[in-house]
Amino acid sequence: MTAVAGNPWRALWPVFAACAAIGLQAGVALPLVPLALEREGVDKLTIGIVSAAWAVGMLTFGTRIPQLAARFGAVPAIIGSVVLGSLITAAYTVTSGPVAWFVLSFLHGVVGGVPWVISEIWMNVVVEESRRGRVMGIYAMLMALGMALGPLVLQVVGVYGAAPFLTCAALALIVCLPLLPFWKTAPLIEHHLDSGFVSVVTLAPLAMLAAFACGLGEQVAFSFLPVYAVGAGVSAEIGALWLSVFVMGNIVLQWPIGWMADHFDRRAVLAGCTLASAVLVVILSILPATSLGVIAVVLVWGGISFAIYPVGLALLGQRFNGGDIARANTAFSMIYIFGGLLGRPAVGAAMDTFGDPGLGGTLALFYAVTGVAALLAMRK
Repeated sequence: MTAVAGNPWRALWPVFAACAAIGLQAGVALPLVPLALEREGVDKLTIGIVSAAWAVGMLTFGTRIPQLAARFGAVPAIIGSVVLGSLITAAYTVTSGPVAWFVLSFLHGVVGGVPWVISEIWMNVVVEESRRGRVMGIYAMLMALGMALGPLVLQVVGVYGAAPFLTCAALALIVCLPLLPFWKTAPLIEHHLDSGFVSVVTLAPLAMLAAFACGLGEQVAFSFLPVYAVGAGVSAEIGALWLSVFVMGNIVLQWPIGWMADHFDRRAVLAGCTLASAVLVVILSILPATSLGVIAVVLVWGGISFAIYPVGLALLGQRFNGGDIARANTAFSMIYIFGGLLGRPAVGAAMDTFGDPGLGGTLALFYAVTGVAALLAMRK
């Protein structure tokens, strides 16, 4: 155990600051490629394929992240990936076209998953069990806060041309600053070659199901909530506001739900979050889009549904330790990504078939399955 790891809260603050910077950079980066391709007249299917390349890159390389962190150290691995990611982001300014940008997005996914996964491993390694839920809640809150501030940066630098990409590349480097003093003293991340990813998934199926449900719900919301709003009869500007409200709910509710996860059975908290999310998305489908109640529903849905992720991480942390926590955290993140990859086409097909209610119906189904699984787990 290093000097930093001997003081859990001191070991957490640098990674908290880095996570806020990761969220800010992501909030700036997410809309840039789709908007630029749309301006060039690229069709929606191609835009969707290019947008999915990041996730494919992450899933392709994700299983090697624990080995990378164990070999080079947590901070060197994060900083190295961030620098490479900044160079890739800058490369968008000297290339064009869907094929080139698919390759860049794929490469960005390969390196972009590294700081995200290692940060979560770092937190689960050093946090005390009695505070695990609140720590993961703070992490989720800071990520959401950074993402909420990202669009404000775009209001200053614009969304087209080289300026936003170069700004995004510069913002990514901010992630390095709070970590540099801990280059040699960051917590040690172990990697066991004798255990596989399938084994950690089967040992914590409820936590992994939580990752899948949260990834599906959150990524579907980012992709389809504005589209749903416009289809329901409000302007595109109001639809964008719905998404901002969804993110604000993440910020507001993470601490109280994290506190609950530390004081009550985490399976019960997970069941409450998932079943409440199922009810809220059904209510969203029923309420008129012009009703003020929609804003309240989206706010609460955003906070409760995103809390599924940190509660799942807390469940994971109480189940694993040593080298297995690194492998388990990586599997958790990859299943979250996979949930979004599966969920977006599933919800899109449901909306094509059943209209706008297909959004709420599909999400409610996946949330409810996870909630029932959590209730059944409490009987063991």
